[in-house]
Amino acid sequence: MDATELAAFLHSRRDRLKPADVGLAGGPRRRVPGLRREEVAFLANASIDYYIELERGRGVQPSAQMLLALARALRLTGDERDHLFHLAGHPTPPPREPSRGTDPSLLALLDRLDGTPARIMTDLLQPLAQNRLAAKLLGEIDPIGEPAYASSMVYRWFTDPSVRSHYPAEDHARHAQSFVADMRAVAARRALAGGDAEAEKLVADLLDRSEAFARLWAERDVAVRRFHRKRFVHPATGVIELDCHHLFTEDGTQRLLWLAPVEGTSAAAQLAKLVR
Repeated sequence: MDATELAAFLHSRRDRLKPADVGLAGGPRRRVPGLRREEVAFLANASIDYYIELERGRGVQPSAQMLLALARALRLTGDERDHLFHLAGHPTPPPREPSRGTDPSLLALLDRLDGTPARIMTDLLQPLAQNRLAAKLLGEIDPIGEPAYASSMVYRWFTDPSVRSHYPAEDHARHAQSFVADMRAVAARRALAGGDAEAEKLVADLLDRSEAFARLWAERDVAVRRFHRKRFVHPATGVIELDCHHLFTEDGTQRLLWLAPVEGTSAAAQLAKLVR
């Protein structure tokens, strides 16, 4: 934590705001160009003494929740909010409401991946876009409906037996554990932003509907899915073994999954057969 720089940054952001910018009455006599310290404290639901100590750089260590409250009170942009978290020594939180629009940088990469299956998903594993080979291997993407989390691969894995039939039965336990460990990491990251209704409802629904999910959730394993090897069962080619790579956006809210043939297997020839 850089208490001195944090104090200076808070002061600079306070100075640039006018009372009218945050819905406060200005009053005829003001000796500061921007907001008063007590006004920022009021807007952030903090004590005046606590905020004064922050601006004096006295080593007060604000929580993530307090940083979010200060970011809202000072009308910080996304980049300014992330900078505030960096100065306070906290990991930056994801956006409160993850975007439903496909990330342009991931979409540009997807357009260039012709020879390998690739799919863009949200952090909750809701499919957003994919290339032609992914559609052949994984099936077409269903439109996201309501509730939106029902399109999540994690949700479908534990509620729709037909989804699991696309993978060898002996691999099911490993995949289930991996899905749940990844979901716990996502839910915790979203909660850091002050709570997230979609992730909370997905988990609550699965806890209610799936004993297998509830048992694995109780184990509290955490592991972000970055690389894994997976076998797919396809009616036209049989079992295909592929390496699964994940590329994340900077804020972690979307990921590009691309599937590469495992060397020494017939996977490349099997994928080629799918597009003939």
